Parts: sequence; structure tokens; C-alpha cells
Amino acid sequence: MATSTRPSPLAVAEGDNLLDIAQAHDLEMEGACGGSCACSTCHVIVTDEALFDAMPEPEDDENDMLDLAFGLTETSRLGCQVIMTKDLDGLVVKLPTMTRNLQASDFQ
Repeated sequence: MATSTRPSPLAVAEGDNLLDIAQAHDLEMEGACGGSCACSTCHVIVTDEALFDAMPEPEDDENDMLDLAFGLTETSRLGCQVIMTKDLDGLVVKLPTMTRNLQASDFQ
């Protein structure tokens, strides 16, 4: 018997960001900087290119942090910077296989 890997839909409020949504639902998104766009641990990959294109362009700070992300793709974003709107209804993202927490590695 095949099992479905289709994600369960979550009801979210307009204006919430993906990091807060993930943490509120106990999903495995780290967000080491607390959502201040100072790390890349909330890196997500948007699975639908049309919905990715519906998002505002990332700011320079987000692009700088994405440059440090593991497994960067053409549809990568930081979860703390993806603000939910009605235009993003049905958005599906996946997490990369790893994250890179440079703050934690500085202290080893």
C-alpha cells in the first residue's frame, strides 16, 4: 500500500510569516536568529514556481543570508521573510536536507 506524502494543510492568518507558522505547529524549522533575517536556518524551497513568482522580491538582507544557505535553489526563500497573503493560498514549501547555522559553528 502506498502512503501519501501530501502535506496537511494549515490554516494561517494573513500577515503571518512561515517561520512563525512552522514553529506554532511544531514543524522542524530552526530559525536560530528568531526571525530577524540574520541566519539561514529557516531556508525553505517553494515547490510551485507560480506561487514563488507571486511573492515580492527578496530584500538584500535576505539574499545575503540565502547565499549562506545549504542546498540553495532558484525558488529558495527564508521562511521568516515569506509573509502570507491571499495570493499565496495553497503555498507548499519543503525544507532542505540540512541547515547551516554559522552562529553555532563560530563557538565550536
